[in-house]
Amino acid sequence: MRWREIGWVVLAALAVIASGANGAGAQIALPEVVITAPSPILSGRSPDGGSPATETFPPLQGTLPVVTDQFATVTVVPNEELRRNGAATLGDLLNDKLGIAGSGFAPGASSRPIIRGLDVNRVRMQEGGIGANGASDLGEDHFVPVDPLTAERVEVIRGPATLRFGTQAIGGVVDVSNNRVPTEIPKRGISAEVRGGASSADRGLDGAVLLDAGAGNFAVHADAFGRSAGDYRVPHYPYLTAPDPAEFANATQPGNFNGKQPNSSYRTNGQSLGGSYIFDGGFLGVAVMQNNALYHIPTIEAENGNTRIDAKQTKLLSKGEWRAPTSGVDAVRFWLGVTDYRHNEVGLEDPADPASDTIHQTFTNKEQEGRVEVQLSPFDLRFAALTTAIGVSGGHQELTAPSPDGPGLWDPNRNWRAAGYIFNEFKFNDVTKAQLAARIEHVDLSGMGRDIDPAGNITTASASRSFTPVSVSAGVIRNLPWDLAASITGQYVERAPKPAELYSGGVHDATGTFDKGNVNLGIESAQSLELGLRRATGPFRFELTGYVTRFNGFIYRRLTGNMCDEDGVCGAGAAELNEAVYSQADATFRGIEFQSQWDLLAIGGGWFGVENQFDMVRATFTDGSNVPRIPPMRLGGGVYWRDANWLAKVNLLHAWAQNDVSAAETATPGYNNLRAELSYTWKKAQPAVNEPSELSLGVVGTNLLNDDIRNAASYSKDQVLMPGASLRLFARLRY
Repeated sequence: MRWREIGWVVLAALAVIASGANGAGAQIALPEVVITAPSPILSGRSPDGGSPATETFPPLQGTLPVVTDQFATVTVVPNEELRRNGAATLGDLLNDKLGIAGSGFAPGASSRPIIRGLDVNRVRMQEGGIGANGASDLGEDHFVPVDPLTAERVEVIRGPATLRFGTQAIGGVVDVSNNRVPTEIPKRGISAEVRGGASSADRGLDGAVLLDAGAGNFAVHADAFGRSAGDYRVPHYPYLTAPDPAEFANATQPGNFNGKQPNSSYRTNGQSLGGSYIFDGGFLGVAVMQNNALYHIPTIEAENGNTRIDAKQTKLLSKGEWRAPTSGVDAVRFWLGVTDYRHNEVGLEDPADPASDTIHQTFTNKEQEGRVEVQLSPFDLRFAALTTAIGVSGGHQELTAPSPDGPGLWDPNRNWRAAGYIFNEFKFNDVTKAQLAARIEHVDLSGMGRDIDPAGNITTASASRSFTPVSVSAGVIRNLPWDLAASITGQYVERAPKPAELYSGGVHDATGTFDKGNVNLGIESAQSLELGLRRATGPFRFELTGYVTRFNGFIYRRLTGNMCDEDGVCGAGAAELNEAVYSQADATFRGIEFQSQWDLLAIGGGWFGVENQFDMVRATFTDGSNVPRIPPMRLGGGVYWRDANWLAKVNLLHAWAQNDVSAAETATPGYNNLRAELSYTWKKAQPAVNEPSELSLGVVGTNLLNDDIRNAASYSKDQVLMPGASLRLFARLRY
């Protein structure tokens, strides 16, 4: 069956079941939202054996999750919000979160999170503790092989805790938690869940089935999911400059505009199977995961050539925990991942010949990654209780980018990396604690460096580089009166260049550039300071954060002003590709973030309240010029009403025009995104074996003003509008 037909079957089944879910109001007990600690120092035990519950929030859905026991801001998207949101990518899911935007290159498959203006090689995405490990950090149009449809929780970790996962995460770590490696036996021996949704702007459907079962010491998990959507509707003609019909005969002209963003349809699916051995002191498990995508690229050139990407990733994930193996060791944990990723960039060889479909470019990534941590038992220093966690990690990556048309974006290259890190947490008393952490890495990169002169002549030579980045961090948290918590953190982080930054030398369609790597790049370093004030309990909850980061040797694509053709011949002519040379310059990022939620009035058995958010980031080089692709300043607010079953809310997010752009960028106008939602959740405290335990139904409206929204951080912002007014219906049923 096609995914569209499967989606309608799922929705119909949920509707039938929902009709029988009544009369159980007295037995409602919504699940608590549990926050997992980003630090390797875990103060409690949790069902997933390595991500303990450090805070528990009120059971009412829609409660703002503020984390007060971490040394820097942590953004949390709990399960119930994931189901309401329905985003197909992590970038889209987090796009309106405080201090976060999405790259938004291709709907349904290619949108990475941008955290405080940083992305790609400074933001790590991971699932189950292991990196996503696709190729999305190598090109903004590439598939992000982690789908929120099967996630149970998403967390965005910033600050010192990122040292746990590597120095390629200066901006932050986006961690996706699920049960693909089981960590417990279901209470009734078996648990099944069906999730589904439908959206109007793109006629999209999504659905997932998840199954957990277990007995004795063994547990298994299986899931399958799929999404399908057509070209989405937009308020107006999307191309700021109409394409030249002589050059782009197949591209949509204003007179032929049908109300949709051309070339924006997609289809994704995947599945996983996992199992674990569970014992009194921990667990040991493994899972195999598959992710597939076929999606179109919504730009003029891509529409003209019917460009799309066919991607496939297979991943093996294993993890485990052994608690209290000795009196001096509190726990030992490990994570291991093996990834095989490949995608083909497909399109017409001759746009005038619809039968000339061919593969223009192929990307492959074979990657292995592992990490082992040991948490020592607390030690009394008299002035403080000291808890230490020590970890080691390592990895290997082999990348290729062959092209039948000539040289690919780079020649085959590989890198090895190994690291050790230590976290020390000092608890001075019940109100004050501090953390000291350090990490040292060694990275070896080998490949073929390319030197391309203005006439397009390519010279290649073997180029091997080695780096040893060293990073340190420190932070203090103190509890204050009125349930407040204040924090200050500082860190110095070094980052080694990535293979694409060293060895690139060819056409990069996603950015419309001819990329030229620089094998002489050095280590990039960042010095950061963050101040925070937060309150997680009571009727008024908020978090306020200010930060500044100074980069020495910030690595970026520098546009020279020259234009190049696909053969690498560059000059001041009318060629279509911007010459982009990977360069280094000092830069400063600074910003402020605030959000709050206030339960004002008790009405009708629930609470009526107001919420708001504000964020801004300003990024400049030392010469005063602007760092490219920085999200705009945003201000939002709204009202809500909720009780144990219902959530109703209306929210308006305003983004200012982004005029602080680099010389090669265009300014982006401001916009208003009006969002409204209504949802109902029912849960039975002690269901019988044949009874459902939870049901959620709802509708969410986005961009209800049908405003023109362009993503200031996107390379294709002048050719792509975000979806217009849309409604999404969703449902979730769990046994």
